[in-house]
Amino acid sequence: MKFEARSGDISTIATDAVIAGVYEGDDTPGADIRGLDSALGGIIAELIKSGEVKGKLNEMHALHTLGKIPARLVIVAGLGKRAEWDIDKLRDMAGEAVRVLRRHKAKSAALAMQSDREGGLEHAESACAVAEGCLLGAYLYRRHMTKDENGHEVEEVIVLENDSAALDKVNKGLEKGRIIAGAVMMARDMVNEPANHMTPAHMAEMAGEVASKYGLDIKVMDRAHMEKEKMGALLGVAQGTSEPPKFIIMNYRGDPSKKEVVGLVGKGLTFDSGGISLKPQEFMSDMKGDMSGGAVVIAAMGAIAQIKPAINVTALIPATENLPGGRALKPGDVLKASNSKTIEVINTDAEGRLILADALSYAVKSGLSPIVDLATLTGACHVALGDLYAGLFSNDHALAGRLIKAADDGGEKLWQLPLPEEYKDLNKSDIADIKNSGGRYGGAITAALFLQEFVSEIPWAHIDIAGPFMTDKNKGALVKGATGFGVRTLVRFVCGLSDK
Repeated sequence: MKFEARSGDISTIATDAVIAGVYEGDDTPGADIRGLDSALGGIIAELIKSGEVKGKLNEMHALHTLGKIPARLVIVAGLGKRAEWDIDKLRDMAGEAVRVLRRHKAKSAALAMQSDREGGLEHAESACAVAEGCLLGAYLYRRHMTKDENGHEVEEVIVLENDSAALDKVNKGLEKGRIIAGAVMMARDMVNEPANHMTPAHMAEMAGEVASKYGLDIKVMDRAHMEKEKMGALLGVAQGTSEPPKFIIMNYRGDPSKKEVVGLVGKGLTFDSGGISLKPQEFMSDMKGDMSGGAVVIAAMGAIAQIKPAINVTALIPATENLPGGRALKPGDVLKASNSKTIEVINTDAEGRLILADALSYAVKSGLSPIVDLATLTGACHVALGDLYAGLFSNDHALAGRLIKAADDGGEKLWQLPLPEEYKDLNKSDIADIKNSGGRYGGAITAALFLQEFVSEIPWAHIDIAGPFMTDKNKGALVKGATGFGVRTLVRFVCGLSDK
Protein backbone atom coordinates (compact mmCIF):
# COMPACT_ATOMS: atom_id res chain seq x y z
CA MET A 1 0.00 0.00 0.00
CA LYS A 2 1.40 3.39 -1.05
CA PHE A 3 0.71 6.69 0.71
CA GLU A 4 0.92 10.23 -0.60
CA ALA A 5 -0.01 13.66 0.74
CA ARG A 6 -1.53 16.16 -1.68
CA SER A 7 -3.41 19.42 -1.71
CA GLY A 8 -6.77 19.16 -3.40
CA ASP A 9 -10.53 18.97 -3.19
CA ILE A 10 -11.92 15.63 -2.03
CA SER A 11 -14.88 16.00 -4.40
CA THR A 12 -12.71 16.28 -7.52
CA ILE A 13 -9.88 13.81 -6.89
CA ALA A 14 -9.74 10.81 -9.20
CA THR A 15 -9.70 7.72 -6.97
CA ASP A 16 -11.91 4.67 -6.60
CA ALA A 17 -13.25 5.97 -3.29
CA VAL A 18 -13.13 8.87 -0.88
CA ILE A 19 -13.56 8.68 2.90
CA ALA A 20 -15.77 11.30 4.52
CA GLY A 21 -15.88 11.62 8.30
CA VAL A 22 -19.06 12.50 10.21
CA TYR A 23 -19.19 13.28 13.94
CA GLU A 24 -21.90 11.83 16.14
CA GLY A 25 -24.45 14.47 17.07
CA ASP A 26 -23.71 16.85 14.20
CA ASP A 27 -26.83 17.96 12.33
CA THR A 28 -24.98 18.64 9.08
CA PRO A 29 -21.73 17.46 7.40
CA GLY A 30 -18.54 19.06 8.70
CA ALA A 31 -16.72 21.85 6.89
CA ASP A 32 -14.26 19.48 5.23
CA ILE A 33 -16.96 17.49 3.40
CA ARG A 34 -19.65 20.11 2.67
CA GLY A 35 -18.33 20.58 -0.85
CA LEU A 36 -18.39 16.82 -1.35
CA ASP A 37 -21.95 16.62 -0.05
CA SER A 38 -23.02 19.43 -2.37
CA ALA A 39 -21.48 17.67 -5.36
CA LEU A 40 -23.47 14.55 -4.40
CA GLY A 41 -26.74 16.50 -4.25
CA GLY A 42 -26.87 16.67 -0.46
CA ILE A 43 -27.19 12.91 0.09
CA ILE A 44 -24.89 12.85 3.16
CA ALA A 45 -26.86 15.65 4.82
CA GLU A 46 -30.09 13.83 4.04
CA LEU A 47 -28.82 10.58 5.56
CA ILE A 48 -27.72 12.45 8.69
CA LYS A 49 -31.12 14.15 8.92
CA SER A 50 -32.99 10.85 8.51
CA GLY A 51 -30.87 9.20 11.19
CA GLU A 52 -29.48 6.52 8.90
CA VAL A 53 -26.02 8.03 9.31
CA LYS A 54 -25.51 8.63 13.04
CA GLY A 55 -21.76 9.23 13.06
CA LYS A 56 -21.19 6.62 15.76
CA LEU A 57 -17.57 5.63 16.05
CA ASN A 58 -16.48 3.34 13.19
CA GLU A 59 -20.00 3.12 11.73
CA MET A 60 -19.41 2.78 7.98
CA HIS A 61 -21.74 3.50 5.04
CA ALA A 62 -20.72 2.96 1.42
CA LEU A 63 -22.48 5.28 -1.04
CA HIS A 64 -22.30 4.90 -4.82
CA THR A 65 -21.72 8.27 -6.47
CA LEU A 66 -23.30 7.33 -9.85
CA GLY A 67 -20.81 9.49 -11.71
CA LYS A 68 -21.52 12.73 -9.82
CA ILE A 69 -17.86 12.95 -8.78
CA PRO A 70 -14.76 11.14 -10.15
CA ALA A 71 -14.68 8.67 -7.24
CA ARG A 72 -16.93 5.61 -7.61
CA LEU A 73 -17.65 5.35 -3.87
CA VAL A 74 -17.95 7.53 -0.80
CA ILE A 75 -17.29 5.80 2.51
CA VAL A 76 -19.06 7.78 5.23
CA ALA A 77 -17.09 7.01 8.39
CA GLY A 78 -18.46 7.63 11.86
CA LEU A 79 -15.97 9.56 13.99
CA GLY A 80 -17.84 9.35 17.28
CA LYS A 81 -18.35 12.38 19.51
CA ARG A 82 -16.37 15.43 18.46
CA ALA A 83 -15.11 16.13 21.98
CA GLU A 84 -13.73 12.58 22.25
CA TRP A 85 -11.94 12.46 18.90
CA ASP A 86 -8.28 11.52 19.29
CA ILE A 87 -5.38 9.84 17.58
CA ASP A 88 -6.44 6.32 18.59
CA LYS A 89 -9.88 6.81 17.08
CA LEU A 90 -8.32 8.12 13.88
CA ARG A 91 -6.09 5.04 13.64
CA ASP A 92 -9.01 2.67 14.25
CA MET A 93 -11.29 4.54 11.83
CA ALA A 94 -8.67 4.11 9.09
CA GLY A 95 -8.46 0.40 9.91
CA GLU A 96 -12.22 -0.09 9.69
CA ALA A 97 -12.51 1.99 6.52
CA VAL A 98 -9.84 0.08 4.64
CA ARG A 99 -11.70 -3.19 5.18
CA VAL A 100 -14.84 -1.59 3.71
CA LEU A 101 -12.78 -0.43 0.74
CA ARG A 102 -11.53 -3.97 0.24
CA ARG A 103 -15.05 -5.41 0.30
CA HIS A 104 -16.05 -2.94 -2.41
CA LYS A 105 -12.93 -3.72 -4.47
CA ALA A 106 -11.58 -0.18 -4.29
CA LYS A 107 -7.87 -0.08 -5.12
CA SER A 108 -7.34 3.60 -4.32
CA ALA A 109 -8.85 6.01 -1.82
CA ALA A 110 -8.50 9.54 -0.51
CA LEU A 111 -9.38 11.22 2.76
CA ALA A 112 -9.15 14.78 3.99
CA MET A 113 -7.32 15.68 7.18
CA GLN A 114 -9.47 18.67 8.13
CA SER A 115 -11.39 16.64 10.71
CA ASP A 116 -8.12 16.03 12.50
CA ARG A 117 -7.25 19.72 12.54
CA GLU A 118 -10.64 20.37 14.12
CA GLY A 119 -9.81 17.73 16.71
CA GLY A 120 -6.54 19.46 17.56
CA LEU A 121 -4.32 16.69 16.22
CA GLU A 122 -0.87 17.48 14.84
CA HIS A 123 -0.09 16.98 11.12
CA ALA A 124 2.63 14.33 11.30
CA GLU A 125 0.99 12.52 14.20
CA SER A 126 -2.32 12.29 12.32
CA ALA A 127 -0.66 11.10 9.13
CA CYS A 128 1.31 8.46 11.02
CA ALA A 129 -1.91 7.16 12.58
CA VAL A 130 -3.66 7.04 9.18
CA ALA A 131 -0.86 4.97 7.65
CA GLU A 132 -0.73 2.65 10.66
CA GLY A 133 -4.49 2.19 10.68
CA CYS A 134 -4.79 1.50 6.97
CA LEU A 135 -1.97 -1.03 6.87
CA LEU A 136 -2.84 -2.79 10.11
CA GLY A 137 -6.56 -2.88 9.36
CA ALA A 138 -5.87 -4.40 5.94
CA TYR A 139 -3.52 -7.07 7.33
CA LEU A 140 -4.20 -10.64 6.27
CA TYR A 141 -2.36 -13.85 7.10
CA ARG A 142 -2.84 -16.26 4.22
CA ARG A 143 0.57 -17.90 3.95
CA HIS A 144 -0.65 -21.49 4.23
CA MET A 145 -3.85 -21.22 2.20
CA THR A 146 -3.65 -22.91 -1.19
CA LYS A 147 -6.58 -20.88 -2.44
CA ASP A 148 -6.79 -17.22 -1.50
CA GLU A 149 -10.17 -15.89 -2.49
CA ASN A 150 -9.55 -12.33 -1.32
CA GLY A 151 -7.52 -10.91 -4.19
CA HIS A 152 -8.68 -7.29 -3.76
CA GLU A 153 -6.24 -5.02 -1.97
CA VAL A 154 -6.16 -1.26 -1.48
CA GLU A 155 -3.02 -0.18 -3.30
CA GLU A 156 -2.94 3.58 -2.71
CA VAL A 157 -4.19 6.01 -0.07
CA ILE A 158 -4.02 9.74 -0.72
CA VAL A 159 -4.17 12.11 2.22
CA LEU A 160 -5.52 15.54 1.29
CA GLU A 161 -4.10 18.44 3.30
CA ASN A 162 -5.38 21.97 2.58
CA ASP A 163 -2.35 23.57 4.25
CA SER A 164 0.27 23.14 1.52
CA ALA A 165 2.99 24.24 3.95
CA ALA A 166 2.25 21.13 6.01
CA LEU A 167 2.60 18.61 3.17
CA ASP A 168 6.18 17.77 4.07
CA LYS A 169 5.19 17.01 7.68
CA VAL A 170 2.29 14.89 6.50
CA ASN A 171 4.47 12.88 4.13
CA LYS A 172 7.04 12.31 6.89
CA GLY A 173 4.26 11.15 9.19
CA LEU A 174 2.95 8.78 6.55
CA GLU A 175 6.42 7.30 6.08
CA LYS A 176 6.89 6.82 9.82
CA GLY A 177 3.51 5.13 10.02
CA ARG A 178 4.41 2.87 7.11
CA ILE A 179 7.63 1.81 8.85
CA ILE A 180 6.01 1.13 12.21
CA ALA A 181 3.03 -0.70 10.70
CA GLY A 182 5.40 -2.79 8.60
CA ALA A 183 7.17 -3.86 11.78
CA VAL A 184 3.87 -4.67 13.51
CA MET A 185 2.83 -6.80 10.53
CA MET A 186 6.15 -8.64 10.60
CA ALA A 187 5.59 -9.44 14.28
CA ARG A 188 2.05 -10.61 13.48
CA ASP A 189 3.36 -12.86 10.72
CA MET A 190 5.90 -14.44 13.06
CA VAL A 191 3.34 -15.06 15.79
CA ASN A 192 0.68 -16.37 13.41
CA GLU A 193 3.17 -18.77 11.84
CA PRO A 194 2.68 -22.40 12.98
CA ALA A 195 5.25 -23.70 15.42
CA ASN A 196 6.48 -26.39 13.00
CA HIS A 197 7.58 -23.50 10.76
CA MET A 198 8.53 -20.87 13.38
CA THR A 199 11.22 -22.87 15.17
CA PRO A 200 14.01 -21.21 17.18
CA ALA A 201 16.30 -21.62 14.14
CA HIS A 202 13.78 -19.94 11.84
CA MET A 203 13.27 -17.16 14.35
CA ALA A 204 17.02 -16.56 14.26
CA GLU A 205 16.94 -16.61 10.45
CA MET A 206 14.24 -13.93 10.41
CA ALA A 207 16.27 -11.80 12.82
CA GLY A 208 19.19 -12.25 10.43
CA GLU A 209 17.09 -11.07 7.50
CA VAL A 210 16.07 -7.95 9.43
CA ALA A 211 19.69 -7.29 10.38
CA SER A 212 20.91 -7.73 6.81
CA LYS A 213 18.18 -5.55 5.32
CA TYR A 214 18.54 -2.65 7.75
CA GLY A 215 22.23 -2.73 8.65
CA LEU A 216 22.13 -4.20 12.15
CA ASP A 217 24.85 -6.30 13.73
CA ILE A 218 23.68 -9.76 14.78
CA LYS A 219 25.07 -12.71 16.66
CA VAL A 220 23.28 -15.99 17.31
CA MET A 221 24.52 -18.28 20.08
CA ASP A 222 24.04 -22.02 19.72
CA ARG A 223 23.78 -24.56 22.53
CA ALA A 224 27.57 -24.90 22.90
CA HIS A 225 28.00 -21.14 23.23
CA MET A 226 25.18 -20.99 25.78
CA GLU A 227 26.92 -23.69 27.78
CA LYS A 228 30.09 -21.54 27.83
CA GLU A 229 27.98 -18.64 29.08
CA LYS A 230 26.55 -20.97 31.75
CA MET A 231 22.94 -20.26 30.74
CA GLY A 232 21.60 -23.14 32.79
CA ALA A 233 18.05 -21.83 33.06
CA LEU A 234 17.55 -21.43 29.31
CA LEU A 235 19.26 -24.74 28.58
CA GLY A 236 17.14 -26.44 31.22
CA VAL A 237 13.94 -25.43 29.43
CA ALA A 238 15.45 -26.58 26.12
CA GLN A 239 16.23 -30.10 27.43
CA GLY A 240 12.94 -31.61 26.31
CA THR A 241 12.99 -30.58 22.65
CA SER A 242 15.02 -31.79 19.69
CA GLU A 243 14.92 -28.29 18.18
CA PRO A 244 18.23 -26.51 18.91
CA PRO A 245 17.78 -23.43 21.13
CA LYS A 246 19.07 -20.05 19.94
CA PHE A 247 20.10 -16.89 21.76
CA ILE A 248 19.75 -13.95 19.39
CA ILE A 249 21.67 -10.69 19.89
CA MET A 250 20.90 -7.69 17.63
CA ASN A 251 22.73 -4.36 17.84
CA TYR A 252 21.71 -0.93 16.56
CA ARG A 253 24.22 1.88 17.02
CA GLY A 254 22.59 5.22 16.26
CA ASP A 255 25.15 7.19 18.28
CA PRO A 256 28.52 5.40 18.52
CA SER A 257 29.92 8.33 20.53
CA LYS A 258 27.81 7.27 23.51
CA LYS A 259 28.55 4.34 25.78
CA GLU A 260 24.95 3.99 26.97
CA VAL A 261 22.98 1.17 25.34
CA VAL A 262 19.29 0.46 25.85
CA GLY A 263 18.38 -3.20 26.27
CA LEU A 264 15.26 -4.79 24.78
CA VAL A 265 14.58 -8.40 25.79
CA GLY A 266 11.90 -10.59 24.23
CA LYS A 267 10.70 -14.03 25.29
CA GLY A 268 11.06 -16.48 22.39
CA LEU A 269 9.16 -19.65 23.35
CA THR A 270 8.29 -20.85 19.85
CA PHE A 271 5.96 -23.45 21.33
CA ASP A 272 5.02 -24.01 24.95
CA SER A 273 3.30 -27.27 25.82
CA GLY A 274 4.00 -26.66 29.51
CA GLY A 275 6.64 -29.39 29.52
CA ILE A 276 6.12 -32.12 32.12
CA SER A 277 3.56 -29.80 33.77
CA LEU A 278 1.49 -30.25 30.62
CA LYS A 279 -1.08 -27.63 29.71
CA PRO A 280 -4.72 -28.62 29.08
CA GLN A 281 -5.58 -29.24 25.43
CA GLU A 282 -7.91 -26.25 25.17
CA PHE A 283 -6.14 -23.26 23.61
CA MET A 284 -2.78 -25.07 23.51
CA SER A 285 -2.57 -24.27 19.78
CA ASP A 286 -2.31 -20.59 20.75
CA MET A 287 1.00 -21.40 22.43
CA LYS A 288 2.71 -21.06 19.07
CA GLY A 289 2.45 -17.39 20.01
CA ASP A 290 4.47 -17.70 23.21
CA MET A 291 7.34 -16.14 21.28
CA SER A 292 5.39 -12.88 20.79
CA GLY A 293 7.78 -10.89 22.97
CA GLY A 294 10.73 -12.01 20.88
CA ALA A 295 8.91 -11.36 17.60
CA VAL A 296 7.98 -7.85 18.76
CA VAL A 297 11.56 -7.04 19.75
CA ILE A 298 12.98 -8.30 16.43
CA ALA A 299 10.42 -6.36 14.42
CA ALA A 300 10.87 -3.21 16.51
CA MET A 301 14.62 -3.32 15.88
CA GLY A 302 13.94 -3.24 12.15
CA ALA A 303 11.73 -0.17 12.53
CA ILE A 304 14.25 1.56 14.79
CA ALA A 305 17.01 0.96 12.23
CA GLN A 306 14.87 2.62 9.54
CA ILE A 307 13.86 5.64 11.63
CA LYS A 308 17.47 6.06 12.79
CA PRO A 309 17.16 7.70 16.23
CA ALA A 310 20.45 8.88 17.77
CA ILE A 311 20.60 6.16 20.40
CA ASN A 312 22.16 2.73 20.89
CA VAL A 313 20.02 -0.37 21.36
CA THR A 314 20.76 -4.06 21.90
CA ALA A 315 18.04 -6.69 21.60
CA LEU A 316 18.27 -10.10 23.28
CA ILE A 317 15.92 -12.95 22.35
CA PRO A 318 16.25 -16.35 24.05
CA ALA A 319 14.46 -18.84 21.78
CA THR A 320 13.50 -22.45 22.45
CA GLU A 321 10.56 -24.83 22.69
CA ASN A 322 9.18 -26.24 25.96
CA LEU A 323 8.17 -29.87 25.42
CA PRO A 324 7.88 -33.04 27.50
CA GLY A 325 10.34 -35.82 26.75
CA GLY A 326 12.80 -38.24 28.27
CA ARG A 327 15.31 -35.47 28.98
CA ALA A 328 12.77 -32.76 29.83
CA LEU A 329 13.00 -30.56 32.88
CA LYS A 330 11.09 -32.02 35.86
CA PRO A 331 9.26 -30.38 38.76
CA GLY A 332 11.69 -30.35 41.65
CA ASP A 333 14.81 -29.90 39.50
CA VAL A 334 17.29 -27.15 40.37
CA LEU A 335 18.89 -25.00 37.67
CA LYS A 336 21.70 -22.46 37.85
CA ALA A 337 21.31 -19.24 35.82
CA SER A 338 24.27 -17.51 34.22
CA ASN A 339 24.55 -15.07 37.17
CA SER A 340 25.03 -18.15 39.44
CA LYS A 341 21.63 -17.80 41.10
CA THR A 342 20.01 -21.21 41.68
CA ILE A 343 16.36 -21.85 40.83
CA GLU A 344 14.08 -24.60 42.10
CA VAL A 345 11.62 -25.57 39.36
CA ILE A 346 8.20 -25.92 40.95
CA ASN A 347 6.28 -25.82 37.67
CA THR A 348 7.83 -26.52 34.26
CA ASP A 349 5.06 -24.41 32.70
CA ALA A 350 6.59 -21.35 34.38
CA GLU A 351 9.37 -21.55 31.81
CA GLY A 352 9.30 -18.05 30.34
CA ARG A 353 10.81 -16.53 33.44
CA LEU A 354 13.57 -19.15 33.31
CA ILE A 355 14.77 -18.26 29.84
CA LEU A 356 14.38 -14.55 30.63
CA ALA A 357 16.51 -15.01 33.75
CA ASP A 358 19.52 -15.84 31.58
CA ALA A 359 18.67 -13.11 29.05
CA LEU A 360 18.35 -10.46 31.77
CA SER A 361 21.58 -11.66 33.40
CA TYR A 362 23.32 -11.32 30.04
CA ALA A 363 21.86 -7.81 29.62
CA VAL A 364 23.26 -6.80 33.02
CA LYS A 365 26.66 -8.32 32.22
CA SER A 366 26.65 -6.41 28.91
CA GLY A 367 26.06 -3.09 30.69
CA LEU A 368 22.67 -2.41 29.10
CA SER A 369 20.51 0.25 30.76
CA PRO A 370 17.62 0.73 30.94
CA ILE A 371 16.35 -2.79 30.24
CA VAL A 372 12.82 -3.49 29.02
CA ASP A 373 11.55 -7.04 28.60
CA LEU A 374 8.36 -8.18 26.85
CA ALA A 375 6.81 -11.58 27.41
CA THR A 376 3.59 -13.53 27.25
CA LEU A 377 4.48 -14.46 30.78
CA THR A 378 1.42 -15.23 32.91
CA GLY A 379 -2.19 -16.21 32.52
CA ALA A 380 -2.65 -14.36 35.81
CA CYS A 381 -1.99 -11.04 34.08
CA HIS A 382 -4.52 -11.91 31.38
CA VAL A 383 -7.09 -12.70 34.06
CA ALA A 384 -6.33 -9.46 35.91
CA LEU A 385 -6.31 -7.04 32.96
CA GLY A 386 -8.26 -8.77 30.19
CA ASP A 387 -7.54 -8.69 26.47
CA LEU A 388 -6.69 -5.01 25.96
CA TYR A 389 -4.13 -4.14 28.63
CA ALA A 390 -0.60 -5.38 29.18
CA GLY A 391 0.77 -5.36 32.70
CA LEU A 392 3.72 -3.06 33.39
CA PHE A 393 6.14 -3.65 36.27
CA SER A 394 9.17 -1.49 36.92
CA ASN A 395 11.75 -0.62 39.55
CA ASP A 396 12.06 2.91 38.10
CA HIS A 397 9.19 5.43 38.09
CA ALA A 398 10.66 7.58 35.31
CA LEU A 399 11.14 4.56 33.05
CA ALA A 400 7.58 3.38 33.70
CA GLY A 401 6.29 6.85 32.87
CA ARG A 402 8.14 6.92 29.57
CA LEU A 403 6.77 3.52 28.59
CA ILE A 404 3.21 4.49 29.49
CA LYS A 405 3.50 7.65 27.39
CA ALA A 406 4.96 5.71 24.47
CA ALA A 407 2.12 3.20 24.69
CA ASP A 408 -0.49 5.96 24.86
CA ASP A 409 1.03 7.66 21.81
CA GLY A 410 1.05 4.38 19.91
CA GLY A 411 -2.48 3.32 20.77
CA GLU A 412 -1.44 0.43 23.03
CA LYS A 413 -2.57 0.09 26.62
CA LEU A 414 -0.32 -0.49 29.64
CA TRP A 415 -1.43 -0.71 33.26
CA GLN A 416 1.19 -0.51 35.97
CA LEU A 417 1.06 -3.12 38.72
CA PRO A 418 3.09 -3.12 41.97
CA LEU A 419 6.27 -4.92 42.97
CA PRO A 420 5.66 -5.24 46.74
CA GLU A 421 8.54 -6.36 48.91
CA GLU A 422 6.12 -8.41 51.00
CA TYR A 423 5.42 -10.73 48.07
CA LYS A 424 9.07 -11.67 47.58
CA ASP A 425 8.73 -14.33 50.27
CA LEU A 426 6.33 -16.19 47.98
CA ASN A 427 9.27 -16.95 45.66
CA LYS A 428 11.53 -18.29 48.42
CA SER A 429 12.74 -21.86 48.04
CA ASP A 430 13.76 -24.28 50.75
CA ILE A 431 16.53 -25.82 48.63
CA ALA A 432 17.66 -23.08 46.21
CA ASP A 433 18.03 -19.31 46.03
CA ILE A 434 14.60 -18.86 44.48
CA LYS A 435 11.76 -20.93 43.04
CA ASN A 436 10.05 -20.34 39.71
CA SER A 437 6.48 -20.14 40.97
CA GLY A 438 5.08 -18.12 43.82
CA GLY A 439 1.71 -19.85 43.77
CA ARG A 440 -1.71 -19.06 42.41
CA TYR A 441 -2.42 -15.66 43.95
CA GLY A 442 -0.71 -12.56 42.59
CA GLY A 443 0.89 -14.70 39.89
CA ALA A 444 1.75 -11.83 37.54
CA ILE A 445 3.39 -9.97 40.41
CA THR A 446 5.43 -12.89 41.72
CA ALA A 447 6.59 -13.63 38.17
CA ALA A 448 7.78 -10.04 37.80
CA LEU A 449 9.48 -10.21 41.20
CA PHE A 450 11.26 -13.35 40.01
CA LEU A 451 12.61 -11.45 36.99
CA GLN A 452 13.66 -8.54 39.17
CA GLU A 453 16.09 -10.86 40.94
CA PHE A 454 18.17 -10.93 37.74
CA VAL A 455 18.46 -7.17 37.05
CA SER A 456 19.70 -5.93 40.42
CA GLU A 457 19.36 -2.13 40.68
CA ILE A 458 19.51 -1.36 36.96
CA PRO A 459 16.46 0.59 35.70
CA TRP A 460 14.21 -2.15 34.35
CA ALA A 461 10.66 -2.69 33.20
CA HIS A 462 8.76 -5.86 32.47
CA ILE A 463 5.72 -5.84 30.17
CA ASP A 464 3.45 -8.88 30.42
CA ILE A 465 1.58 -9.09 27.09
CA ALA A 466 -0.29 -12.34 27.79
CA GLY A 467 -3.66 -10.59 27.36
CA PRO A 468 -3.30 -8.43 24.24
CA PHE A 469 -0.92 -10.54 22.13
CA MET A 470 -3.91 -12.12 20.33
CA THR A 471 -7.42 -11.01 19.46
CA ASP A 472 -10.43 -13.04 18.37
CA LYS A 473 -12.08 -10.37 16.20
CA ASN A 474 -11.48 -7.56 13.74
CA LYS A 475 -11.77 -4.16 15.37
CA GLY A 476 -10.19 -0.95 14.16
CA ALA A 477 -6.48 -1.49 13.50
CA LEU A 478 -6.63 -4.99 15.01
CA VAL A 479 -7.29 -8.09 12.93
CA LYS A 480 -8.21 -11.53 14.25
CA GLY A 481 -5.07 -13.41 15.28
CA ALA A 482 -1.77 -11.97 16.43
CA THR A 483 -1.77 -8.24 17.23
CA GLY A 484 1.93 -7.40 17.25
CA PHE A 485 1.29 -5.65 20.58
CA GLY A 486 4.36 -3.83 21.84
CA VAL A 487 6.02 -2.82 18.57
CA ARG A 488 4.43 0.62 18.53
CA THR A 489 5.28 1.15 22.19
CA LEU A 490 8.93 0.06 21.89
CA VAL A 491 9.63 2.10 18.76
CA ARG A 492 8.16 5.26 20.27
CA PHE A 493 9.90 4.59 23.58
CA VAL A 494 13.32 4.25 21.97
CA CYS A 495 12.79 7.26 19.71
CA GLY A 496 11.65 9.26 22.73
CA LEU A 497 14.95 8.50 24.51
CA SER A 498 16.90 9.82 21.54
CA ASP A 499 18.23 13.37 21.47
CA LYS A 500 16.73 13.76 18.00
